[in-house]
Amino acid sequence: MKRTSSPTPLPDMPAPFHPYSAALLIVVDNLWNLADWTVIGWFLTIPLSFLSVSVPVFWIQRRQNRDSRQVALAKAVFLGVIAAVPFSVTGTPVGLALLAWAGFKHPWKRV
Repeated sequence: MKRTSSPTPLPDMPAPFHPYSAALLIVVDNLWNLADWTVIGWFLTIPLSFLSVSVPVFWIQRRQNRDSRQVALAKAVFLGVIAAVPFSVTGTPVGLALLAWAGFKHPWKRV
């Protein structure tokens, strides 16, 4: 019988977000559990959640992932908006999916 060669594997695509960025989103999103009951405080917690995720994510994406300023800003705004949703239902699943995609085993190693 003729042997067929196995197909060459596709190169691994790097994850779009650094694992630290995804972990930060999960942590800040779970802080909403503390503020869910007080709608009055949302005028303060929504902007603070946005800033507490978007600023560090911008820095992480620039320094760790070596993204350009525009790409890092787009990723920071994207995760900041997800974190600013005033319920802990969007950021945790998105953050866990991004963290799984980025690889949770060795977040400090970039391959």
